Amino acid sequence: MEMQVNFFLAIAVIVSILSFIEAYWLYKWVKKQPASNARVIEIGELIRKGANTFLAKEYKKLAAFSGIVVIFILLLLPSPIWSGNITDNMIMAAAYICGTIFSAIAGKVGITIATIANVKAAEASKEGIQKSFMAGFRGGAVMGMAVVGSSLFGVSLIYLLTRDTTALLGFSFGASSLALFAKAGGGIFTKTADVSADLVGKVELGIPEDDPRNPAVIADNVGDNVGDVAGMGADLFDSNVASMAAALVMAVALDQGTGKMLNTSMVFCYGAIGLLASIIGVASARIGKKGNPTRALNNSTYVTTAIFGILTVLATIIFGFEWRIWGASAVGLLIGVIIGIATNYFTDDTKKPVHAVAKSSESGPAFTVLSGISYGLISTLPAIVGIAFSALIAYKLCEPLGSGYALFGISMSALGMLSIVGMIISNDAYGPIVDNARGLVEMGNLGDKALEVTDSLDSAGNTVKAVTKGFAIGAAGLTVIALLGAFISEVNGAALELGKEAISNFDIMNPLVFFGLLVGCSIPVVFSAMLMLGVEKNAQRMVAEIHRQFEEIDGLKEGKEGVMPEYDKCIEIATDGAMKELIPAGLMAIIATIVVGIIGGVQAIGGFLTGNIISGLLFALFMSNTGGLWDNTKKFVEAGNHGGKGSRAHKSAVVGDTVGDPFKDTAGPSINTQITVVSLVASLMSTIFLTLSLFGK
Repeated sequence: MEMQVNFFLAIAVIVSILSFIEAYWLYKWVKKQPASNARVIEIGELIRKGANTFLAKEYKKLAAFSGIVVIFILLLLPSPIWSGNITDNMIMAAAYICGTIFSAIAGKVGITIATIANVKAAEASKEGIQKSFMAGFRGGAVMGMAVVGSSLFGVSLIYLLTRDTTALLGFSFGASSLALFAKAGGGIFTKTADVSADLVGKVELGIPEDDPRNPAVIADNVGDNVGDVAGMGADLFDSNVASMAAALVMAVALDQGTGKMLNTSMVFCYGAIGLLASIIGVASARIGKKGNPTRALNNSTYVTTAIFGILTVLATIIFGFEWRIWGASAVGLLIGVIIGIATNYFTDDTKKPVHAVAKSSESGPAFTVLSGISYGLISTLPAIVGIAFSALIAYKLCEPLGSGYALFGISMSALGMLSIVGMIISNDAYGPIVDNARGLVEMGNLGDKALEVTDSLDSAGNTVKAVTKGFAIGAAGLTVIALLGAFISEVNGAALELGKEAISNFDIMNPLVFFGLLVGCSIPVVFSAMLMLGVEKNAQRMVAEIHRQFEEIDGLKEGKEGVMPEYDKCIEIATDGAMKELIPAGLMAIIATIVVGIIGGVQAIGGFLTGNIISGLLFALFMSNTGGLWDNTKKFVEAGNHGGKGSRAHKSAVVGDTVGDPFKDTAGPSINTQITVVSLVASLMSTIFLTLSLFGK
């Protein structure tokens, strides 16, 4: 049976290497595309330098933080070092370091390709939509292939070397903790610049979005890369690793009871098939000379989904996997697509909610905010119900297989939803690349035709980005439910060794569980507030700097030739502010988990995780969808509806978009990672919570 697992591990490693080969080929293809406009190249270089400077500062700070965490792990996890298991602690520390390194590489790869692809897509827009789309999509696909290949390769390698699922949780914790702070820092940077540029540029002065006179315009474009590319790459790397780690923890526990390794083999097999499907889907992506970019992106997703479905059916037949578990993964994938479609309805500028909010904007910004929040709240229902149904169906499908299989079914449902994550990342990274390309076209004066092309690509990017965020949040929801199952597995493993009672569920009438539930519900709320306050404080400083430059630099407001703003001052403000604010919110969530565990033990932590999951999913969906709705409302008005640019509706819509920016790009997507991090902290510290709690004994 060990040979069977080794076979699928080898397949997973081979498919990972294939994804690296495709990523390299796509990178070379994008790099060789022509770029001749000196102004576009110059601005592109400013964006590249700004993004890399920020990333270097952020990674330096996170390296110091990770070093402290490594010492903590070495001393205490999975059990205190003085208990005699020094080797286990060293393996855990090494796995954590590997997770942080892989996650950091995911961000760096994204920045590297995005800051090349944006220039190429801008230049290609002069020739039409086809070449510009391919430059943007293939740029995003480099990150998609590299990130998912790295996650599958990393998980396979850790398991191959250690055969220890707790080490996998350590690897996942490394990926998640770095992703949490990278996403928070990048989100604070990007929305500081975006909010400031819009408020002063569009609302006060009435100048275009990417007008080179605006001192914050380069910082805004840098932000697209450090927030929406590097941060998102680390975020989805973490989600994919966490879903595989949770599934493997339960699969190995189930296999130990049977003496076979069929469930473990199935996890690696389906993970490899998902990546292979994405490799084929990316390679098949095409668009005609007058094609629709949204349709092209969605078609690639549907092709990838179909390939995964067909190949997993064949694998289940050939290798004798359990059909009920296949059904759980298929349900996850299907409901992921449905959640994406529902999210699209509330954020697409061709649908009723956006039109209704645009109409309300004619009456002023208060009505923009009220109507947007209302539709945003309603939008949470389809996704929450979808996640609930996916978990319920997977649970009931696999329950007849025996004890432990119900929660394993949920973990496989999460794995199914994330099976096409390579394509999801490719589509998501396409968005900020073409957004940057649009800015480069405007700042480089490439003409109205090129601007029309990049506007079309950018609109598709916004629509698809909203869908992929819904998909990612849905998958995160199932993953953290699976991590709750992994927590129970870890607790019961420790309980067996210590001669303590095992747990099978959490009774909310137990005061310890209820205590944890209430505290857990509050953490995502406070976490979101801390991140958004970080954006607000930082944006205040940048708005003051923009005003100073317009007042003190002669000829800047009038756009006199040769007069340039001091772009670097705004980049510096955004960077310094993000560095100050990126650690506290995440650290608060981690410390709260430890405090609850020390006070109430594993029962309180069960409640804490449950409350954190429910509250976190609700807030993440609400903020992501509401922000996307306001963003596309602004674009809908700018397209000439309800008075067009400069109208009262436009200024109101810009205010709505400004409120929505930290919703959708700072707090919303960071909550996913926060939930994952606290779930992993709980699992890794399960032995400590079992033995050292004040009231949980």
